[in-house]
Amino acid sequence: MGLAPIQFDRASGALEGANLWERTAALALATGSKISSHFSHRGYNHCANLLRKTLPRRDIAIKLNTDAVFAFPYGDGYWSKLLNRAYTYEDELELLFLGAVDVDYTFIDCGANYGYWSVLVSSAPFGAHRVIAIEPSSQNFAKLANNAGINNDRFEVMQCAIGAVRGTANLTGTKHEAFSIAGSVEGGEQVPVIALDDLIDDGKIAASGKYLIKLDVEGVEVEAIKGGTRLLATDSMILCEEHGHDRNHTVSRYILDQTPLQLIVYDPASGRLETVKELSILDRIKVSTHVGYNVFGTASAFWQDRIDALNAGGTRRMQ
Repeated sequence: MGLAPIQFDRASGALEGANLWERTAALALATGSKISSHFSHRGYNHCANLLRKTLPRRDIAIKLNTDAVFAFPYGDGYWSKLLNRAYTYEDELELLFLGAVDVDYTFIDCGANYGYWSVLVSSAPFGAHRVIAIEPSSQNFAKLANNAGINNDRFEVMQCAIGAVRGTANLTGTKHEAFSIAGSVEGGEQVPVIALDDLIDDGKIAASGKYLIKLDVEGVEVEAIKGGTRLLATDSMILCEEHGHDRNHTVSRYILDQTPLQLIVYDPASGRLETVKELSILDRIKVSTHVGYNVFGTASAFWQDRIDALNAGGTRRMQ
């Protein structure tokens, strides 16, 4: 048996179960996030992972809200920013999810990692939605399944990758947040691949309904979209990551030019979710090369109306 997880409540700031060094490390991790937030957290992950080497191997379980607990290895460079209570992760997604609390939709979390969004979207403050969390990495999947377990197994987990067609692929990478099946890299972990439409064929979801589909699939977003033609013809919306270093805006360009979907992006200048007609807007929005930016795609009048309602309600809470 390993050490019990440290407990941290984001609402109150209470840290429980930590020794003096672990408390000192928590302060350093939170302060580092506050300072590095002024330059898009550049260098934070590397410094946090160095600090992690000095800490005992144990998890921290963060209470995200009254009905959501998210656990990860203490000191993890990607997720330790959550110790900074002012930090918000992927604001534009939180905006959308909170704006759809009353909608009866299923959330399909592709590239779920440890399950942050699956934990939140299935929680009561976010509407307690049905969630299917999909993650190919066996290393990440174990932590995803643990997060399902500590939240009463309220969301379903699947260990596979998402691609254009059913098959297998090699998963490679050195960072848990950036494992990928893109390219033809040898080695790594062989993982099963399914297409989004296979979820319909396999009876996981209905051929009609409302869906929000997060595609954080590290370089195979276009292939994933190609494999979801039927699903994307429902009342669905995809939430895709555009990498800041991709100045060609590959994913957005594909959505705009090759699909029937409307392309939508959060514009910090207007504080609105804007429908994109031409891609130069992304040259202005994607200011940091080392982070991802979420873009949305939908052919659904329902979700387009919901976006309009969010804009009418005022989305300018994000800085």
